[in-house]
Amino acid sequence: MVEDDASIGTAMQTALESHGYQVHWFRSGQAATAALELTIPDLVILDVGLPDIDGFTLCRWLRERSSTLPIILVTARDADIDIIVGLDAGATDYVTKPFSMSVLLARIRAHLRSTETADSNAPIELGRVRIEPAAYIASLDGTPIELRTREFELLVYLARHAGRVVTRDRLLADVWDLHWDSSTKTVDMHIAALRRKLGDSIEIVAVRGVGFRLVVL
Repeated sequence: MVEDDASIGTAMQTALESHGYQVHWFRSGQAATAALELTIPDLVILDVGLPDIDGFTLCRWLRERSSTLPIILVTARDADIDIIVGLDAGATDYVTKPFSMSVLLARIRAHLRSTETADSNAPIELGRVRIEPAAYIASLDGTPIELRTREFELLVYLARHAGRVVTRDRLLADVWDLHWDSSTKTVDMHIAALRRKLGDSIEIVAVRGVGFRLVVL
């Protein structure tokens, strides 16, 4: 959540947390940008009138980082041109102040459902890397990368969670269909293979004691 107004931010944070959401609140565009360079959340609520960065500019930057990230703009501007500019900047939705908290929560639920049910076979663009899940093809700068089946499936999984930390246990369960108490060495071996084959196009960061996070360079 990126909102510089303390009263509005407090109200939204309280409402969201009471409905089970984990909220990270940033009061400036600079603080939000620094955090969002490291990780991509499930959804962003973005105030247009920030004190340091134009909200539309931040929205465009976010959209460049993720084509599927739900971005809800919140603003007092309700003119048609402002809404058009916001949507053209890459916003998923637009909420004008004052707004009903129940309506905002309903829109958040709807956008998160849409993200969860997105086409699993849709191509994934990650900078210089393009992944086509249906065809089992990954390419770097247009040149196919030779990946084993499990390496490809691991790459797809990390790509769909780009910017977020995925635990070794979760990778074993969702990619290998193994139980949590299985050896995690196989995950490390496949991660090493992906790093070697992807070179400097993508970074797979190891989070000590937790898992891995895919970062687009």
